[in-house]
Amino acid sequence: MNYLITGGTGLIGRNLISTLNQNSSNMIKVLTRDIDKAASVVSDVDLISELSLNDIEEADIVINLAGEPIADKRWTVNQKDRICQSRWAITEQLTSLINQAISPPSVFISGSAIGFYGRQTETKITESFELSHQEFTHDVCQTWENIALSTQAVTRVCILRTGIVLDKHQGALSKMLVPFKLGLGGPIGNGEQYMSWIHKQDMINIITTLIHNQALSGIINATAPSPVTNQEFSKTLATILNRPCLCRVPKTVLQLLLGEMADLVLYGQNVIPEKLLNSGFKFQYPKLTSALENIFKNN
Repeated sequence: MNYLITGGTGLIGRNLISTLNQNSSNMIKVLTRDIDKAASVVSDVDLISELSLNDIEEADIVINLAGEPIADKRWTVNQKDRICQSRWAITEQLTSLINQAISPPSVFISGSAIGFYGRQTETKITESFELSHQEFTHDVCQTWENIALSTQAVTRVCILRTGIVLDKHQGALSKMLVPFKLGLGGPIGNGEQYMSWIHKQDMINIITTLIHNQALSGIINATAPSPVTNQEFSKTLATILNRPCLCRVPKTVLQLLLGEMADLVLYGQNVIPEKLLNSGFKFQYPKLTSALENIFKNN
């Protein structure tokens, strides 16, 4: 099978490529802005820096994971624009070519995030939830998704509303480790906000399932079925690391340090992957404790 992947050097992308490369018949083409850098991260792929109609015509599957990390830098006006354009521009390019293709890919899997829902309380959120809070993360994801969905007339489209992907080397969890290992970890704000998370292996399994399961399309909540509050997440992580969970980070301090970006951790969403569960998808790590034990004790 021929794959075209964007965002192949990110946390999800590099793990997905490693999995796909286990099948020697798969041919993978990765679009990247920096071929030398990408070559140091992923192997056994064809690296390209420009996209053509021929690339789309040759691809059986297109997987779009590109995007500036949303939590790496303070949200200045310029950084917000980079976050948006790094997602929208490449998705527009892909969809334009897919819609032009005489032989379009059989499926277009495109990234999004549970930030689409904006800040929520304890309400359980499935894919049919319509009361999104209007804020920056919602605006980014809504436009991103609408661009991807513009190809629905010519191919099956799957939109991944991804939660917090758990990995000890990259992403949100890796950034939490330092204070916890120093014994300074603890809940953020009041700790009541929900964290909808997913183990990186389940994230890869979701994508490979979407490739083959033609019954799945549209919006897909890519989260584990057992979201937890920030307080529970903090306590569980501290227990796994054999560290205390005593230091609470005040809301005002976080807002002072991070500005608007603090909203990412001060507010949350209680997201349920209803479509995946109804399809019979089996999570390897449905519970937080088993997910964190695997990450820290078996890796």
